[in-house]
Amino acid sequence: MKSSRSEFLTVRGLRSHIRHWGREGAPKIFMVHGWMDVAASFQFVVDCLQQDWHVIAPDWRGFGLSGRTQSDTYWFPDYVGDLEVILDHYSPGEAVNLVGHSMGGNIVGTYAGVRPHRVRRLVNLEGFGLPATKPEQSPKRYAQWLDDLRTPPVLRNYPDRQAVAARLQKTNPRLTGERADFLSQHWSAPNEAGEWEILGDPLHKKPSPMLYQVEEVLACWRAITAPVMWVEAEDTNMWQWMGPKEQARAEIDRRLSNLANVTAHMMPDAGHMLHHDQPELLARMLEDFLK
Repeated sequence: MKSSRSEFLTVRGLRSHIRHWGREGAPKIFMVHGWMDVAASFQFVVDCLQQDWHVIAPDWRGFGLSGRTQSDTYWFPDYVGDLEVILDHYSPGEAVNLVGHSMGGNIVGTYAGVRPHRVRRLVNLEGFGLPATKPEQSPKRYAQWLDDLRTPPVLRNYPDRQAVAARLQKTNPRLTGERADFLSQHWSAPNEAGEWEILGDPLHKKPSPMLYQVEEVLACWRAITAPVMWVEAEDTNMWQWMGPKEQARAEIDRRLSNLANVTAHMMPDAGHMLHHDQPELLARMLEDFLK
């Protein structure tokens, strides 16, 4: 297993954790994780990279070892703002290789359209986006948000780290015991009561009062100038958010059609956490695309 090192950086007022692998001065790859995940999640892919890379991966605000906001809602644009600060710190003025998984894929896709000159190559791993919405949904969404403000959300705690690893394997049956044990060390930590709690702010569970505007997102995608590699998992369940399978497939293809220069791949024998399920294959695909 390749060793990593931790660094803490103040990002827009928050103490943020940045994980590094590889040699300083080597070509950089920025990897950003998804919802309820951490930077260390990319360890297995990094282990499989054959070339000389400096991989830089932040814990998003409110996840892992990064600070939590003091507000009652996490706003999507904040991730885009945080990403720019991180890129400016480590690669000022350079076009970068940018990889994002799930929520992270949505963040990098938006950023690459907003700052097209800052992205050399873009890799979107299962960053489908959310279901399209209609204005008529807004009153109910605001009402739900107001109702949720009354009750602080909670995340389940676990009696020990082995129970955390078992929970990870229940979510992803493909996850080996060794990998689940590794992830449990970075995905959770003991609290004062001796239980293990997830390193994620429970406030991430609260929905935003703002509707997801897919056409605004696709306008950003159309502005991307970098080559894009899009990777889906053969056994993903993310399409379920968009309706029946045929309807979801048509909508995903419609969204992909907004990318001017995209290479799409379907990864076999993998679920949504494809960087855990097929790290060897993903590493090869990354290096072939980024070289």
